[in-house]
Amino acid sequence: MRIAEHIDALETAGRALAGAAEAAGPDAEVPTCPGWRVRDLLRHTTMVHRWVTGLVVEGGGEYRAGASEPDLDGAALLAHYREGHAGLVAALRAAPETLTAWTFLPAPSPLAFWARRQAHETTVHRVDAESALPEGPGPVGAALAADGVDELLAGFHARERSRVRADRPRTLRLRATDTGDVWTVRLSAAPPVTERGGTASGPVDTEVSASADRLYLLLWNRLPAAEVTATGDPEPLRLWRETSAVTWS
Repeated sequence: MRIAEHIDALETAGRALAGAAEAAGPDAEVPTCPGWRVRDLLRHTTMVHRWVTGLVVEGGGEYRAGASEPDLDGAALLAHYREGHAGLVAALRAAPETLTAWTFLPAPSPLAFWARRQAHETTVHRVDAESALPEGPGPVGAALAADGVDELLAGFHARERSRVRADRPRTLRLRATDTGDVWTVRLSAAPPVTERGGTASGPVDTEVSASADRLYLLLWNRLPAAEVTATGDPEPLRLWRETSAVTWS
């Protein structure tokens, strides 16, 4: 996906998040984030948006800590979230392709990194906000979902800090039934290694087939494993569910 497409996805997801939060109300529970209510989700997401806006606007390659979550609630919190989201979208659209900024995953450029990262940060939290509604979350576009699977597997879980480790070598294959994308994840005592290729074949311990949207939400632990088609050994999926939570630092 291009930088402009990621920024468009960020804008769309952020507006949908706000709409769902407003409809659900600040006290509504967020089923996909146990222990959180909508106000917690808004406070977290606006804090991240404003922190990244600072990194983009101020530039430079050094890490900068952001402000703490706002002590706001109700309509004031929602307005604060909307303002911060709009500011991030505007900052990314105005940033030059030569932007220098701190990042934490490999990317073609800092601008490409932050546009992509915030598109997925906000899309996942849009799903969280919509999980507080009776009708539940809407779908994630196939191209964005496949891109997000790539970011999670080849980015976050390629790092040494990934906690997804197996006591013996195991393989997990993920097939996106709508896009044709295939990822083969090799688990061991080292960080997972992901091979990407539409013609991947050969024996694996576990294979999961679903739309890119379902795989995206499964891997971000926003979808129960029972809602996808899985064959083979259930252990790799259990390992993933229990150890794959990620942090940026």
